[in-house]
Amino acid sequence: MSRGRCINVSLCGARPIRGKRQAGACGGGGGLMPVPAEAPRGPPRGGILDKKAVFGWTMYDWANSAFATTVMAGFFPVFFSQYWSAGADATITTARLGIGNSIAGFLVAVMAPLLGAIADKGSSRKRFLVFFAYAGVIMTLALYFVSMGAWKAAIALYVLASIGFSGSLIFYDALIKSVVPPRATDRVSALGYGLGYLGGGLLFAVNVWMTLRPGAFGLAGPADAVRFSFLTVGIWWGLFTIPLILFVREEKAGKVDSGVVSAGFRELAGTFREIRALRPVLLFLAAYWFYIDGVDTIVRMAVDYGLSIGLQRNDLIAALLVTQFVGFPSALAFGWIGAKTGTTRAIFAAIGIYFAVSILAAFIHDRREFFALAVTIGLVQGGVQALSRSCFSRMIPEGKSAEYFGFYNMIGKSAAVMGPLLVGTAGLLARSAGLSAGASARAGISSISLLFVAGGIFLFMAGRSGPRDRRAPADEKEPLS
Repeated sequence: MSRGRCINVSLCGARPIRGKRQAGACGGGGGLMPVPAEAPRGPPRGGILDKKAVFGWTMYDWANSAFATTVMAGFFPVFFSQYWSAGADATITTARLGIGNSIAGFLVAVMAPLLGAIADKGSSRKRFLVFFAYAGVIMTLALYFVSMGAWKAAIALYVLASIGFSGSLIFYDALIKSVVPPRATDRVSALGYGLGYLGGGLLFAVNVWMTLRPGAFGLAGPADAVRFSFLTVGIWWGLFTIPLILFVREEKAGKVDSGVVSAGFRELAGTFREIRALRPVLLFLAAYWFYIDGVDTIVRMAVDYGLSIGLQRNDLIAALLVTQFVGFPSALAFGWIGAKTGTTRAIFAAIGIYFAVSILAAFIHDRREFFALAVTIGLVQGGVQALSRSCFSRMIPEGKSAEYFGFYNMIGKSAAVMGPLLVGTAGLLARSAGLSAGASARAGISSISLLFVAGGIFLFMAGRSGPRDRRAPADEKEPLS
């Protein structure tokens, strides 16, 4: 899109969509739709969806979620401490893992906007996705061969696998504009997240079963079962990426040479100026930075918090599984809710529920209460992620989706910094005030509520700064079947 052009359909005089008006940055079907500076690359704006393309695109959520669930959230942190860093002080192993996560997050956050700009100039989103995905697959498979005590090799492979995982998501998110028209993005984005929760949860359940009953799988013990789980994740991730390769089509890619790279740098600078000038987009990204920080912090800190208040590790693993399987139908339901009531309102509802969870978490005392909160989180976690992605996809210019999603993913990857710091600082302040360790942990977890308050305020401001959004009537919505 040429800079300085009108980017809002209502302000540019385009024909409005019929239907009931609704305030918000995204609405249920319209929102801040750009006027393209060139012929659209994406699907036609009406008619029947390409079922094969939708299937191929959503299956990548099914594929990569195995890494997020089994490796990142489940086995790697524990195995890194107890197997690859065996004999080391717990404080040292925590520091090593924290530094590794920080390096991976920093590199992806720095690279994301530039990679997006280059991919847009060369029409190479799909090729970049495949490169990063299979780099992550190879690194994950290699974890199986790391011997006990070799923590340096383990953390190096984990960092590279995490870069592959996060890097692929930049281009995966951007490809949604090549798969579905704007009015279907809520439902298709939610379908992807739902399949991700289901697929990741299924493989994680099998991997947990392997660690509990290794003999039934012909394995010598739990350690061999965990190592073998890394193989299953790599195979799963690589195998279920194939439907995207086969069925998702993109405009014929140009050659990504030095000229494209230089153009990518220029486009990156121009996009940054555009985002600064587009108040609704800027405010939405600010809102997203706060509330997704809260979401990620709860994901990262929940197990640690459960242990700090005396819950058992097996109960925490079970709660994680519950969250995965509740998240599958809930993500689909949020897609339907977003289409009916408006995307912004649905995101507001999810933020409100997260706010309540962060407060109530300070008052739980047993596993039943922890499970209740796990179910509640599962009800909204996939929904807020899916609707945020679809909302943003409708706010960005045609032909620049990877570049804008580079900024979006940069925000997402750099978000989980303030939350853990806030939790730790609040806990330390409570401890210095004379509270017990348990009470200090409760104070720390409740401090996350501030992030959801800030996110809600910025989201409200984003909605107020944009036009009145309109929902499409039923006969204008593209069917998914």
